[in-house]
Amino acid sequence: MRIVVKVGTSTLAHPTGRLNIRRVEELVKVLSDLKNAGHEMILVSSGAIGMGVGKLNLPGRPADMPTKQAAAAVGQCELMYTYDKLFSQYNHTVAQILLTGEDIDHDDRRQNFENTMARLLELGALPIINENDTVATAEIKVGDNDTLGAIVARSVGAELLVLLSDIEGLYTADPRKDPTARLIPTVEEVTPEIEALAGGKGSELATGGMETKLRAAKMVTAAGCDMVITNGEHPERLYDITGGKAVGTRFLGRAQR
Repeated sequence: MRIVVKVGTSTLAHPTGRLNIRRVEELVKVLSDLKNAGHEMILVSSGAIGMGVGKLNLPGRPADMPTKQAAAAVGQCELMYTYDKLFSQYNHTVAQILLTGEDIDHDDRRQNFENTMARLLELGALPIINENDTVATAEIKVGDNDTLGAIVARSVGAELLVLLSDIEGLYTADPRKDPTARLIPTVEEVTPEIEALAGGKGSELATGGMETKLRAAKMVTAAGCDMVITNGEHPERLYDITGGKAVGTRFLGRAQR
């Protein structure tokens, strides 16, 4: 199975912006084990700006573009150094790809990206993809890594996209505010009623929210790819998800409806 896993800043980092070492180590171990089992794994990783904030000892996520891009430049180095070191312990080679919206929107550049991804997977590498926040501006941004994860999954013909987030899945209401909120285990179609359940974004270091996740679900399910939202605090759940077990909220690809 070809699987894209998107991991959010809230999963990778503590609220301080510093790396959550135990969780990242567990995530890498599970991804490596799934790759050993024969799956083709692709990681879409947030966290560059958040880790740059921690590395530069900034008081919080910067509001101005130059400081955001400076934080991204510092944080991306830290992020890839960490991934390379950890995956190497399990004898897996990682590859870094940084994208902007132009790389997706321009036909030739998108084809180059798809060709590179196909060859990396043939060579047995594990691609790690992030938006190129150091150079991206409002005009050329993808905007969030939920959308980027969906674009990648669709581009490589993945059968499954997993969004590791700070929430268990899609609920009937915001579980942070409504104790009666119930988890929705399966969504066959992203209807206007489902879209109405989207709330605001989660942690202060993050850029996405349920709205971006539902948009991602519409993109990938239309291409026949399943998508699962689950809590990134438990990377070991990826075993159950790849096994088809009920974890979080699963959005069914068109072929399974």
